[in-house]
Amino acid sequence: MGWAAEWIEQTKLWVRGAEGEKGDGRHRPLAQRLEATLRRGEEALSPRELRRLLQDMQQVADTALSDVEGGRHAQVLMEWYGNADLAARKDFWLLAIEKFGPDAKALQAARERYDKAGSDVERGEAEMSLRRALVSSRTRLLQRFAQPRGGMGFLVDMRAELLALPKAEQHYVALDAELEHLFSSWFDVALLELKSLNWDSPASLLEKLIKYEAVHDIRSWADLKNRLDSDRRCYGFFHPRMPNVPLIFVEVALLDKMAGSMAPLLDEAAAAADLAKANTAIFYSISNTQTGLKGVSFGDSLIKHVVETLTQEFPKLKQFATLSPIPGLRSWLSKNGDAALAELDDKQKAALEKVAGGVSAAQLLAALDDPGSLPEKSVVRQAAMFCAARYLGRETAKGRPLDAVARFHLGNGARVERLNWAADLSSKGLKQSMGLMVNYLYDLKRLDKHRSLLAQSKIPVSSEIESLCKG
Repeated sequence: MGWAAEWIEQTKLWVRGAEGEKGDGRHRPLAQRLEATLRRGEEALSPRELRRLLQDMQQVADTALSDVEGGRHAQVLMEWYGNADLAARKDFWLLAIEKFGPDAKALQAARERYDKAGSDVERGEAEMSLRRALVSSRTRLLQRFAQPRGGMGFLVDMRAELLALPKAEQHYVALDAELEHLFSSWFDVALLELKSLNWDSPASLLEKLIKYEAVHDIRSWADLKNRLDSDRRCYGFFHPRMPNVPLIFVEVALLDKMAGSMAPLLDEAAAAADLAKANTAIFYSISNTQTGLKGVSFGDSLIKHVVETLTQEFPKLKQFATLSPIPGLRSWLSKNGDAALAELDDKQKAALEKVAGGVSAAQLLAALDDPGSLPEKSVVRQAAMFCAARYLGRETAKGRPLDAVARFHLGNGARVERLNWAADLSSKGLKQSMGLMVNYLYDLKRLDKHRSLLAQSKIPVSSEIESLCKG
C-alpha cells in the first residue's frame, strides 16, 4: 500500500490548494481579485493583469495543444516570470494552486473509495481511481514548463523560492508538494548520469564546483586544481535536462590509509599520493547543489555508484570511508553537555574541574579555545572526545541519528568509525565542532547489517567509538 498511502497523505495538501484561500482581512481572496476592476492596497498585479496571466497559464495547460506547443507558451511565461518581482511571482503561484488543482470533491470521493476497499481487486480499482483524481491541470501545467530548454532548472529554482518563504506563509504548500512529487520521478537515479569531473572539464562546470562546494570552501583556482590532482577524483550526478549542472558531487582522495585531518588534503604544496600504494578512498566532501530538490534523495546512490567506479579503476582499494564534519556538535554540547559530563567518573570529574574550573559544558567549551595545542592525554581533550562519541554514537531523535551528516552516511549503511582531533582548524570547523571530524566507514560486507541496526534505533559504531562512549 506504499504508493497509495503516501499519496493519500498528500491529498490533504492538494485539497487545501483546490479549495482556495479565504483571505486574511488585509488581502482579498484570489477569486475576488479576478472579478474586480481596480488593484487594492499591496496587491502585486492588477485584476486585469491577473486575468491575463491566468489566460496565459491556461494556454500552457490546454489539453488541445501538443506538449511541444504547450512548451512554447511556457517559454513565454518563463520569460515573464524571470522579470517579475517576488510579489508578482506569488500571484503566479496562487493561480497555479487555486485554478489548476484537482477536483476536491472527486479527490475526496476517490480517497473514501480506497479506504473502503475490501478486496485486492477493489483496492486496485480504487487505486487507479485515486491516480486519475490526482492528475490535475496543475500537473500538466508543470510538466509543460519542463519541456523548453532550461525549463527543468526553472522549476527547480521555483521550488527553491517556495522553500525560502517564511513558515508563516502556508498558502503555497500545495504547489511545493506537487513539485516535490514530480521531482521524485523526474530525478530518479535511473535517469541520472554519473560523470567524472577533472581539471580538463569545461571552465563553466569547474566554476560550479567552486560555487556549490558546501563543506570546505574552495578558496582559489589553485585550491580547485589540487582537489582535481592525479590522486583525487570528483564525481557528480547529472540530469539530461540540466546537463551543465551537477545535482550533487563528491570529492575523493586516494590514500594508503584512513585520513585523520583536512590539512594534508587541502595542502596545495603537498605532492600527490602514490596511486600504486592507494588502498583507501576517502570521501571528504559531498555537496548538494540544488535547494529546490530538497526531499529528493540520491546521495546514497551516488556513493554506491562511485564505489563501483573506483573499484573498477583501482582494484586494490579495500577501504572506503569519509572524513566528515560534525556540524551539530558544539550546539548540542552547549545545550546537553552538562548531562553528558555528569556521567564521567569521580576521578575524571576531579581532573576536569582542576583544569577547566568546573564540570559544565560552558567551562569545557571555554577550555577548548585552542584545541590544536592540547596533548593527547589532556583531560579537556578526553572529555570533549567522550562527549563527541556520545553525540554521534548515542544521540537520536525519533529513532534517527541526531547529527545531519551522520543520518546521511549511517542511513547508507556506514558506521561511526573514528574521531579525529584537531582535524579541521578552520573557523568553520572550530565553530561547528571544536575542530573535531569523524570517519564513517563503508564496510561493503556489512552495509545491510548496519542498516538493520539503525532500523532498530541502534547506531552502528566501531569498538573505538564504543570505548569512548563509556568514558
